Amino acid sequence: MIEEKTTEHYEKLVEVLGKKYMPALIESPFDFIHIARAGINVSVLLNFSKYFNLTKELVAQILDISEPTLYRWTKANRNLDRNFSVKLFEITDLFLYGEEVFGNRDAFFKWLKLPNEALGGLEPQELIEIPGGISKVKDILGRIEYGVYS
Repeated sequence: MIEEKTTEHYEKLVEVLGKKYMPALIESPFDFIHIARAGINVSVLLNFSKYFNLTKELVAQILDISEPTLYRWTKANRNLDRNFSVKLFEITDLFLYGEEVFGNRDAFFKWLKLPNEALGGLEPQELIEIPGGISKVKDILGRIEYGVYS
């Protein structure tokens, strides 16, 4: 049952970013690294933005880059560097997981903007942009999923 749910989750991740740009099957977070080494086309950012209905400004903020940089990358149709590719995979994974835990996107995105005591009073969205933050937010989502006060 868990393996089936995991497989569906990663299939959804590939669908969100675009099957056309995924050179390999994703079965675990370690595959993010293997795929990212080769780089993934910047078009996945547009797919990500469109699926989650995010502005380019917000996508740039989440990736900790400037809007002009995002524009240049898009215009040049380049591949993302390894670290940006991995971060995008991790954020997409987190957002899909959040949707699963909360049952819908709107509830999850509202939660991202609420101060959380388990995160030192910070809003979960603040942590997404910093190193190690995604895993902290994902840990809290896991606690929520299993009914642990968070």
